[in-house]
Amino acid sequence: MHSAELRRNGRKVRLQDQPFQILVMLLEQPGEVVTRDTLRASLWPVDTFVDFDHGLNAAVKRLRDALGDSAENPRFVETLARRGYRFIAPVHPSEPSNSPEPAAPITKAAAILTIRANPESPETARLTVPKIASLQARRWRILLSSLSVLLMGTGAGWVAARRFNPILQPVAELRLTANPPDDPILSAVISPDAKYLAFADRSGLFLRVISTGETHSIALPEGFKPRPAAWFPDGNHVLVTKTTDPYGDDSLWNVSVLGGPPRKIMEEADARGVSPDGQQIAFVRGGNLHEGIWVMSADGDHAHKVFGEPGDKFGGVAWSPDGRRLAFARFSYKTGFKVASASLWIVDLASGEANCVLADQELGEALAWPTRDRLVYSLAEPLPNQGDSNLWTITIDPKGFSPNGHPVRLTSGPDKKVRLSTSGDGKQLTFLRWRGEPHIYVADLDPGHGGILAPRALSLDEGRNLPFAFTPDGKSVLFTSDRDGPAHIFRQAADQAAPDLLVGGPDSVAIARLNPDGTELLYLLQPRSDDASGTGRLMSVPLTGGTPRMVLQAPQLHNFQCARVPSKTCIFGVSTPDKIAFVSFDPRTGDTHVIDGLALPEGGSYNWSLSPDGSTIAVADWRRGPAPSEILLLSLRGRAPRKLALADWAGISSIDWAADGRNIWTSAIRASGEQALLSVDLQGRATLLLQDLQRDVGWAIPSPDGRRIAFWEAGGSSNAWLLRGF
Repeated sequence: MHSAELRRNGRKVRLQDQPFQILVMLLEQPGEVVTRDTLRASLWPVDTFVDFDHGLNAAVKRLRDALGDSAENPRFVETLARRGYRFIAPVHPSEPSNSPEPAAPITKAAAILTIRANPESPETARLTVPKIASLQARRWRILLSSLSVLLMGTGAGWVAARRFNPILQPVAELRLTANPPDDPILSAVISPDAKYLAFADRSGLFLRVISTGETHSIALPEGFKPRPAAWFPDGNHVLVTKTTDPYGDDSLWNVSVLGGPPRKIMEEADARGVSPDGQQIAFVRGGNLHEGIWVMSADGDHAHKVFGEPGDKFGGVAWSPDGRRLAFARFSYKTGFKVASASLWIVDLASGEANCVLADQELGEALAWPTRDRLVYSLAEPLPNQGDSNLWTITIDPKGFSPNGHPVRLTSGPDKKVRLSTSGDGKQLTFLRWRGEPHIYVADLDPGHGGILAPRALSLDEGRNLPFAFTPDGKSVLFTSDRDGPAHIFRQAADQAAPDLLVGGPDSVAIARLNPDGTELLYLLQPRSDDASGTGRLMSVPLTGGTPRMVLQAPQLHNFQCARVPSKTCIFGVSTPDKIAFVSFDPRTGDTHVIDGLALPEGGSYNWSLSPDGSTIAVADWRRGPAPSEILLLSLRGRAPRKLALADWAGISSIDWAADGRNIWTSAIRASGEQALLSVDLQGRATLLLQDLQRDVGWAIPSPDGRRIAFWEAGGSSNAWLLRGF
């Protein structure tokens, strides 16, 4: 404990300070409950203003990741809902060999603790040393045989190397910033000489000396919200994107770290990088999708597009060390699709030739090109850690576009790895470790003033928790959560300590709704990873329990909803390359009928919701640009469509009808950037219900009696880290 080290089979396991403190407190009282209040008091001083629940949940998750443990089937750390945690594996203090004295009690003075998970289990007892050696040899033979077959094809070889034989290159990680939860680092870039870090959070732009931690604020005009993208080679200037609001027009600026007013370079652009010689700038433009990669001179002249097609979105863009090529993460969307095909590309700036280097649906937006023959990128982790991503590197042909050898894993920890930046010599790399998980809240509605009253947390468990319906009696919320790996369906009342599992299994649930009379739970399974058609399977199971059955399946089935009795209307949407078609269906038989005249046009990706009486579909484009936003009302009874304009709101991210059908609940964003929950009447008048400047506010689901709503909020935690030795 004096060195704060955790080891597995003699090998050191990286563990941050707070998770280590939690481990110590649990080991001091093995088998006993350590309450959440006790952990809070130990981890955060009384004058620290943070989201304790979110921070504690994140710290416990990191501890479990380090131990290889899970919340659903714990071997080490057991969760006691709303109470605390308990260490359940046998714990033994180490004792010197041949020592006649009994083992000492476990205290903070103990030098080494040995943790044995179920050492006396029958499975462990049966695995003798010869059997283990034989089993390991057999596993290696099978693994090598499988790899020899899989590596015959280039694409298959990449997948095989990553999934079945990951190589972990030991690297040193150093934390550079320590922002608390809900005050995330937005972007950070390392200087060419690796001495400084330029970073931004909600309060402004800062310069930090990496060796000492000394930090200075960079003076900027009032309201100037920068995101640093890259340093210029002189080490005195930083290329930043100035943001106006989440849906407005960004612009590119040159900011001197020595002081002075920033200089505008380009309107309507989002910075991606500066060429090694400082003469050119790469950026993206084309609306919210960033549909094109552009290059211009450092002073803003000679801007020209180098790559991009309609429906493309681009993540990281990295210059080659010789400045002749660009690598980029490409995400290609089809009309109406919210899931994109992901790939890594390289384009030659002189010839315009572009080639795909890697295609993988788990590819993230992070990208760097530290040396002439190496790329660094991110990949999402498999279940049950699908909310995390880690950094990988591949060797590429320095004169061409093809990869050489196998990918090598650089990091192996929790959180998403985003916003990569490298030093001038390519030997040091910075990245952000970001985490944000939605949690469910329940609130009563104020009938007198139309607002909501005292939201209270329904569930603060780890994972993504999203509400979709209330039970017919309005007492329990039906929601999805990936706390145990795949997204499953749970039911929980407001006064219930822990939820009940309704739908489990190996598949992830995308959406859950009730049938018109509320007797059956309908749910949409996410397409299987090997299904190129993106077929959605709509399932049904009695709300009281029973065997699930498949109602229907259709390619690109992206959303569905049912009205309430006496209406029997149920509708799902199907995306095609040029439109979204609405289809009515019978939840008992699976019979379908395409609704004529209701297809949505090409060029958007839409949220929609069916009114409780089954008469109207409300539609909003979730990628719409600046204010005013619009809600389109489509009649199923032959009336002309009409629009509701939200004059003061720049974007709509969710849409759901109120229980009485007289209002629409929507999550939207002001022109100034704040996100809020609104109630919009059928004349377009919007009433602000809830606003949280530090968190994203998601959709709201009303109870059938209209007395309460369930909604989600998601905070964010992000800090900058440095990678050396890769």
